[in-house]
Amino acid sequence: MTDAGARLQKLFEGHRLTPTQRRIAHCMVRRAADAPFLSSVELAELAGVSQPSVTRFAVALGFDGYPALRRHLREALPGEPADAAGAGLNEYQQAVHAEIENLRRLSASLADVSQVQRAGRLLGASRPLPVLGLRAAAAQARGFAYFAGKVHPDVRLLDEGGSMLTDRIESAARAGASALLCFSLPRHPREVVSALECARGAGLEIIGVADSTFAPVAQHCDVLLPAAVGTGLAFDTACAPMLLGRVLLEAMCDALPDAQARLEAFDARAASRGLFLD
Repeated sequence: MTDAGARLQKLFEGHRLTPTQRRIAHCMVRRAADAPFLSSVELAELAGVSQPSVTRFAVALGFDGYPALRRHLREALPGEPADAAGAGLNEYQQAVHAEIENLRRLSASLADVSQVQRAGRLLGASRPLPVLGLRAAAAQARGFAYFAGKVHPDVRLLDEGGSMLTDRIESAARAGASALLCFSLPRHPREVVSALECARGAGLEIIGVADSTFAPVAQHCDVLLPAAVGTGLAFDTACAPMLLGRVLLEAMCDALPDAQARLEAFDARAASRGLFLD
């Protein structure tokens, strides 16, 4: 990736950041074009933290304070605030343009296919394959599980939390699962992290799809694939995570030698039952 968000992300990598500081970093990556022009108060409001937290964040990155960090960003990320690019567009159009930019960043990140291919092999080899996604990420997990079930012999959807979640992960591990796919989107439920800790304790390799490399689930993933969400509307939009899930499905199909045969068998059964109108 060569855009401003990627350069910001590289600046933050390698630093041990607190959860609050990761939240600030995530906010800056999402608003990369605006970041060099934000005051500490504005950044604090956008990230939902206190102004002193922004100062401590800058110090944690090795700067004397936030002004020094902002000067560095203005030198490293020259340009104008993103608002100029959206001049004349209404809020709905701006949300669409933001999602288009998220998809462009996802496309750039897929130039190196090694991580996606590794994830596809891990998912294809796991019998059964648990797919986790709670709250905002439940739709992503459900969509993946629906299509994966056409080519994978045993997919187990985990889209509900509660005390049974750990039981179901442990049951999948006892049945022979070797990997777990987790979709995690803002706001990240606490029990997702607990579920991943359980999965790791059971010996499962974890493939994560999250909105950022600073997401709370990041440290629990063996393979982390980021895809940004849109934040311009009252509720986040998740076009990029959804598309990344389909890319993972493709990579899994490539890793399953009988995927095409299973798809053809499903189509034959569907036709005999008159399942679809088209």
